Amino acid sequence: MNTPFSNIPDFRQTVPIDQVGVEERVAKFNTRSIKKDSKMYALKLALSMVDLTTLEGADSPGRVKQLCYKAMHPHDSAEDIPKVAAICVYPSYVKLAKETLTGSGIQVASVATAFPSGWAPLKAKLDEVRYCVEEGADEIDMVISRGEFLKGNYSYIFDEVAAVKEACGPAHLKVILETGELQTLDNVRKASDIAMYAGADFIKTSTGKISPAATQPVTLVMLEAIRDFYYKTGVKIGMKPAGGIRDSKLALRYLVMLRETLGNDWMNPEMFRFGASSLANDLLMQILKQRTGVYQSADYFSKD
Repeated sequence: MNTPFSNIPDFRQTVPIDQVGVEERVAKFNTRSIKKDSKMYALKLALSMVDLTTLEGADSPGRVKQLCYKAMHPHDSAEDIPKVAAICVYPSYVKLAKETLTGSGIQVASVATAFPSGWAPLKAKLDEVRYCVEEGADEIDMVISRGEFLKGNYSYIFDEVAAVKEACGPAHLKVILETGELQTLDNVRKASDIAMYAGADFIKTSTGKISPAATQPVTLVMLEAIRDFYYKTGVKIGMKPAGGIRDSKLALRYLVMLRETLGNDWMNPEMFRFGASSLANDLLMQILKQRTGVYQSADYFSKD
């Protein structure tokens, strides 16, 4: 499979991750404080990085339209509230979402490749990806075959990601590692490297369907993989922690970690996303609290 990189490393030789060291660095990040005059900026930035998501068996056209409306109008009574970055839906709803969001600038993402399990023949996965792109998806969120990865079949994962990237055409590819099933931080680093060298535009922690989902140690390992990849290739890869990030305080800790690991070039929705729909309401509540001095009732915010 063709890739843009001529010097592909031996993924069996990944340097072991010092778990204690990672946890110590995360603890230090969590001691950082954001000054009051910068907090509003950080809260708005975090909101602009959210991917609103509905991936349930009970999804319906009405639910998808409601999600799109919230994406475009996070809180109608407040001015200067940024739109979210994208909405993420199943393939069947890509066309509807695309039509509903016309002219908004909000991206439409679709999960694919037999999400969330990944258990399907490669041809079926590629057909699903092509269908999503034909329906108008701007971004494809694929899942890797964790079973093959855990068997040490790294070439299978590399070829799988490269094939999906090719099938994406103009759409951006986010590669979901499902880190909760990878067992070790060493495996998280290895899977991150494989995905990036195979052509991922983003690497993403989780499907949000299993626990644990995103964690700060896992995210730091992935951010450091992105940093090292950039130093070697000059190519910037995006990052998306997904699942388990429900409140503003935690989201801002992720932004501190992002800023201190990758720098300002990654501090935007083009390079970093939160896969956490429930986070959006808490960010909105905190933004309005900063503006008015009081918390609004959760009843004033949609549940999606």
